[in-house]
Amino acid sequence: MKKILALSMALLMIVACFAGCGNKATTAKVKIIDINLTEEDYAFGVDKNQPELLAKVNEFVAKIKKDGTFDTICDKYFGDGEPTAVVSAKEDASKEQLVVATNAQFAPFEYKEGDSYYGIDMEIAKLLADYLGQELVIKDMEFDAVCLTVGQHKCDIAMAGLTVNAEREEYVTFSTAYYKANQKLIVKGDDTTFDACKTTDDVVAILKSFDESTKIGYQNGTTGGLYVEGDADWGFDGYNVEGKGYGSGSLAVQDLINGNIKYVIIDSDPAKFIVDAINEVA
Repeated sequence: MKKILALSMALLMIVACFAGCGNKATTAKVKIIDINLTEEDYAFGVDKNQPELLAKVNEFVAKIKKDGTFDTICDKYFGDGEPTAVVSAKEDASKEQLVVATNAQFAPFEYKEGDSYYGIDMEIAKLLADYLGQELVIKDMEFDAVCLTVGQHKCDIAMAGLTVNAEREEYVTFSTAYYKANQKLIVKGDDTTFDACKTTDDVVAILKSFDESTKIGYQNGTTGGLYVEGDADWGFDGYNVEGKGYGSGSLAVQDLINGNIKYVIIDSDPAKFIVDAINEVA
């Protein structure tokens, strides 16, 4: 992918590590099984005590979807556009500010280079703050804390590649959905286990055949983890495998390459960014 060089510094460090110990026996170190395991909606999580903000967010989402702004932002990460750096102001209660909770380890939606933020959500956050006539403040935190922090009224809105679900709605009110997402499986480049699969059911049948000796990684607090472990509210049965959570998808894929886990399940667009970055230096 053309925009791989715009990934976070943490991911670039991992890729550099891989380059130093590359195995030339296979062209690709890792690959994605290009079959959707889930269908999800991404939305922004607004403070329940701010219905006026929710109305403005929904108004803004409709506007950027209609006038092409959203497509232009996406083109910066999936096409020929150039990502725009977003800088956070310092939080100051005396100023009109939009305080955004995020987890900047989820490219192409949010990630950091130095002190600047990049990603689809971060560029939308800046435009939203401008639309509201406010300064933008970004608070980077663990993914598990994003909705909780908004629920505690410490931030105004969560913008972190959030899938809409009932559990998170206990803490936030979701905006209109702005993006369709799904989970996909990452395997080693020479793994042929799923190569003959044509449908979701084909992949699921193989996953169900595994036992606890099979380790599957995911990013903590994400849909991937719920999909692996099982969650009744989401309608996920889970699998009889050993799930292992990581602070980011890139760390999970690193452990896959190191041979400590067998597979990784994460959101498809971050999966592509990570896999493309790693294979770029294979």
